[in-house]
Order: sequence, then C-alpha cells, then structure tokens
Amino acid sequence: MAIDTSQQPAPAAPNSRSIRVQVDAADVPGSKPAVPIVNACIRLYRADPAAAQQLEAPGTDEWKAFDDWEDKLDKDWKFLRVEHSNKDGVAKFHGLSNLLYLVVYYNATVDDQVGYHVLDFSHADGEKKVAFHVTPDIQVGHELFSGGEPHTRTHALVGDTLWVTVAHPTASPLLSGQSNPPAGFRYVPDPPLQASLPGDREFRAVLSAPGVQMAGVTIRMRSRSRRNGGTDDRQDFAYFHLGENVIVDDAPVKQVSGDITTHASRAETEFMPAVAHWMTLKNSADALSFNNYKAFIDQLFCTDGGARGKKGGAGPHGDANTAFYNLEKRRFLPFTDSDSYRLLKAATEAFVMVNCGVLRDPPALRPREDAAYLDRRDLPFDEDLKDALLNRYLKSIDPTHKTLPYLALIRSKLPDVPIHFDDGHKRDADLCVGIIGERLSNPCMMELIWSYWLEEGMLVQSMNAITRRFQNVRSSAHPNGIDPLVNMEIDTLRPASSLLWGYTQDEQHRLSVVRRNYEYDHHYGIRLEGAAVRNFRPADSRSKFVEAFHNLLRQLMSFYRQDDDTTVKADAFPILNALKEVHLILSQGAHNQYGDLPSTARIEMMMMQWILARPEFREFLPTRLMVAYPEPWMDRVDAMKKVQGWSDTSIAHYRDLANFGEQLLMSIRCSHWSDVYESTEALNWARFWRPQAQGYIHAYRAVTGVDLSSKIPDPQLEATMPSVLLRRRLEAVPRIA
Repeated sequence: MAIDTSQQPAPAAPNSRSIRVQVDAADVPGSKPAVPIVNACIRLYRADPAAAQQLEAPGTDEWKAFDDWEDKLDKDWKFLRVEHSNKDGVAKFHGLSNLLYLVVYYNATVDDQVGYHVLDFSHADGEKKVAFHVTPDIQVGHELFSGGEPHTRTHALVGDTLWVTVAHPTASPLLSGQSNPPAGFRYVPDPPLQASLPGDREFRAVLSAPGVQMAGVTIRMRSRSRRNGGTDDRQDFAYFHLGENVIVDDAPVKQVSGDITTHASRAETEFMPAVAHWMTLKNSADALSFNNYKAFIDQLFCTDGGARGKKGGAGPHGDANTAFYNLEKRRFLPFTDSDSYRLLKAATEAFVMVNCGVLRDPPALRPREDAAYLDRRDLPFDEDLKDALLNRYLKSIDPTHKTLPYLALIRSKLPDVPIHFDDGHKRDADLCVGIIGERLSNPCMMELIWSYWLEEGMLVQSMNAITRRFQNVRSSAHPNGIDPLVNMEIDTLRPASSLLWGYTQDEQHRLSVVRRNYEYDHHYGIRLEGAAVRNFRPADSRSKFVEAFHNLLRQLMSFYRQDDDTTVKADAFPILNALKEVHLILSQGAHNQYGDLPSTARIEMMMMQWILARPEFREFLPTRLMVAYPEPWMDRVDAMKKVQGWSDTSIAHYRDLANFGEQLLMSIRCSHWSDVYESTEALNWARFWRPQAQGYIHAYRAVTGVDLSSKIPDPQLEATMPSVLLRRRLEAVPRIA
C-alpha cells in the first residue's frame, strides 16, 4: 500500500487560515472515483523551519521504526490536535496562525509508509488543501455456489450461496512475507455475510431475497499511535469498503404435487406408574370434599330409612356407615343432652377415616373419569391403573403388605424394628414396640395446610364468635358497643341449639389455636398472627418452605408457557429440582403430630362447616343468597366477616388454597422424588396437577395480592409468610366509623 501526498493551493481569504485534508483509497478495482476513508486519524504539529528541513520519513522496519519517528516528532515539533475524517473522507483544521505546520496520516498501511505534508502559513492566508491517497494492495473476489457446486451464471438466484474472499496479490514484492490480514488491519464482512473460516479472510451468505447484494467487506486500519487519541479500540479504526454488487434473481418456481402437511406437538412423555398414585390422591381429596361429607351426614341422619346404626348400610357410603357403627359405641361425652353432637363427631371421624386412606382395597380409582382426566392433561393412559398402582408402583414390605416407595425407603432405614398389623382384630390401642402396620400400609393422606388456609379464612373465628354469643359473652372486639351478634337468638326447638350446646361443652377436648399454630410452623414454617398466638416460641420451624414452594409454582408457570408452545420442547428439569427441594423440606417436618393432628383438625373443621351449613343459620346471619358459593357453609363465613369487620376477601379463595394446596403437597410428600433423576416423571407431575397449581396461584393472588405467575419475580415478597401479607392488606383497608 503506497501513500501519495499532494497539495493543492487555494484562493486566499483574508484573516482566515485552515487546512482541508482529503483522505481516500485510490486505484481500488471497480471503484471510480477514489473511495473515501472514514475515521482516518490526522495529526497536526507546529514547528520552526529548521526542524522541517531535518524531517525525514521513517523506514519500513515494521512498526518499531514508526515509534522511533514519533518520538522524534514529539521532541522537535509541538503536537496540536487530532481530527478524524468524516464520511466523505475529509478532515479540517481551523483557526491556524502564520506558522509552519506538519499534517501526518496516522493509520496503518500495508507497506508501513507514512504520509505527511509540511505547510507554511508564514506568508499566506486562506485554506490550504492536502490529500492522502492510499493505494491498498488488497483484492476482494466473490464466487457463487448452487447446491454445493460453483456456477458461472451472470446473475445469482435466491437460495445460492455467496462466497467472498479477501487476499493480497502474492506477486507483489512489497507483500512478500506479509500476513493476511496484515498487521493493524481487520476485514469485516458486510451483512449478511458471515465469517466461514478462522483468519477473517473468507465469508459467506445464503442469498434469501431478490435484488442487489453487496459482495464486499469493510477494510479497517488501526491508528498507528497510541498517543494523543490513537488506541486499540475498534471504534478508532479508519475504514473503507471494497467489493462488487451481485444481482440476485428469484429462483424458478417448482411445481410440487401431493399433500403437504405440518405437525406441531407438545413434548412427548410416557405413562409412569406414579400417575396411578396421583390419581388415588386426587380421588381421595374429592371423596373428602364437604359436599360429599354433607351427603353422607344427611343420608345417615336425615333421610327416611337412613343408615344410622346399620352396619354396612345401603348407599354409596357403606364403608363409612360401618365405621360409624363401630365408633358410635366407643365415643362418649360427659355432658347431658349432647347426643346430637356426639353422633356428629363420631360420624365425621368415620367419614374421614374411610376416605383418607388411598391404599385401601379396592383403591380409589374410577376408570372412566380417570381416563378422561388424563386425556385432558395430554398424559398417556394405562388401561389398568389398579395393576399399575398395586404391582408396579407400590413396594413390598412383607409377603402380604405393600406401601409407597417413599415409606418403603423409610422402612428400610429401620430393619431391626418389627411391624405390627392388627390382622382384622381392630385393637383399641397399639402398645407393642414396633411400627404401626396400618400407618405404613395405608397412610391417611391429608395435609395440615388444608386447616391452615381455612383458619386464615376465618372459619374457626366465625364459629368461635357464634359460640361466644351462644354463651352470652360480648365480643372482645366491641367491648363498649353493641355486639354484632346481639340479635342472633338460637331457639331450642330446632337441632342447631343441641349441636351448639354439645360443641360448646366439648371445647376443652378440641385442638386449641395455639396447638395448631405450633404445628403449622413445624410442618410448613407458616403461622397465624393475632392476640391468641402471642409469645410464639417454636422449637423447630421449616423457615425455607414458603420460598421453596413458591419457587416451584413459579417454575411451573414458566413450564406451562413452554409446554403450550408446540414449537418448542418444554424443559422439566427445573420442575424436578424444585420438587426435590420441597420434598426434602416436607420430609424434615413429617414428625411430631403428623399422623394425628391433621386428621383431628380436619374432623373438627368439617364439623364447623356442617354446623354453619345448617338452614337455621340462614336466619341468624345476613347471608347473600344470590352469590354462587360452591358449598353451603361459605356464605355464613363471609357474612360473619362482613358483620365483624374482618377481611373482605371471600372464603371461596381460601377454600381453593386449602384444597389445591393439600393435593399438591401430598403428592410431593408421598412420592420418592429423592430417587428420581429423569425429568419425565416431573413433566407428568406438572401436567397432572396443572389445574390445582394454577388454581392455587390464582387464589393466592386474590388472598395476598402476590402474583406468582408474574414474569417479573419479587423473591423477598414471595418468601414472606402469608399471615404477614394478610395483616398488611387488612391494615391497608380503610375503616368506616
């Protein structure tokens, strides 16, 4: 690359001195006139005539000679400033005096030649014009390929591959031994060209549209000095373009015959025996629903020819009838006129005992409904779910009994401890040292979180307010005013009075709010707030549960978005990892009263629901008949919340949190996630429990205001205990005097 320097005189302009520098690349093949060099570094010096006579250009010993020459310039000349050429290749220096100036081109050249001009303004005014003509000894060529073979058509076609190569002519003696690119140079392909091989000298692009395509590259030249503005920053490079235009025509139309179809599908999965277990959990939760419980109680006590006292009575609740027959003769209360409540308590206990054990024989499976549910979830269905559960999923603990894989793992850690089965004798107590066989082979599938959410929804507080009024005790929230329930008079002619009498007298035998609160914290690291649970001092808390569970729900929402997009394959590994984390935390809390307290709390709260659902309470509380509550007790609780001035969030959302949260956590607690390493089972779990997960997320937002489905997470808020969020929302509600 040679530099041609030239100077052109200009007409004088009085009292105006400036220099106009033109920088371009001359003798570029196919480019007439010369191509402007943009961002070229031009430096201006000032000195006396004696220094100009001694100025000599550096040699061609690469860049070291230039550094030495620059040292001499800095010693003999005064550096003024740097200008860079614009898009037209022009750089200007204004406001000069009647002195001697030196203009130097400071970017890399192939042959290390340095261009400079000495300009004398001592006897002239006006603008002086100088030019640097850089002759790049670089050639750019292109070639077209179609179907992997080169072709020589005049025009390219859409779909052809364009190859562009940058090279030095090897015959040039100046380029002998030069690298490609030479020192200080870079070749940048013009889009859509992309580098194809290391070395930045070969580029390619697939021509995708008709028109004119530039088959060229941008030649970039580094500033030769690092002083006073010269850097290795690519933005400081001077550059110009080399290349040719390629005309691209439309490819000829090909006639395609036959049917053309496309198919997009969700991520594929396979049936796994764990699905049968989840189905029994879901069906067991449905069997424990309040509407099913109310139908059992009504059938037992309120229908003509009811099953009360008939062992194995008729109807869909025959097993529960038998359990009630066995229990009613063993449950007594030391109060007069309390038989109504005593029988309700025994019947509720029988109902829960029968429906909570999912491993009973026959298992809680409904072939037609189960197949339809799996089909809606895009999950494969096995024709014999019972066989999948009993023979492929459950693990043997002795020749005649099986249990869940998770419980079998726990059993294997206690090989020296015997297992005691009642063998049908129905002993009243288990006193022998060993493992209780019934709890191992047929565990009661319930979660205490069901009771927690209904307690947060004010079910227990509503019942307490009614029993206080039943005892003629003024509400502590209105010590000086009229009690909100002052007009609630429960006559003695109807059963509600006897039920409330027995319920009130039995208070010392029920779980206290403090007792439940300690277990909420032990199981899930969540707790109630209020005056009744002050001075809370737990010994062991699951402080990371809320954060881990909400992370699982957030991962589920991300997975569902991917799973619904049939153009991608949803990744279930984040779900699997989150499941393992929640399972570990839940298993750490499976102690204390895990086997007894959830079922006891469930029995007590179901009785509260049934008492509140009595028709008499429609008269005692101002309920709203036109609201479509799914269960008849719910309007009573919302009415009580309105009367007492409590939270105005509907109990329906708390009921959803209770039901959906219980199913999700039970499926996590009772599965052997610690041994799962393939994401297929996590994918099946996510799809199977999708209605419950999305229902829980919606209800949680309605209750606490925290949206776990938002694409912008708030980790601190999502890890906050629900009771804290509920208190903040209640405090933010304006009070009406």
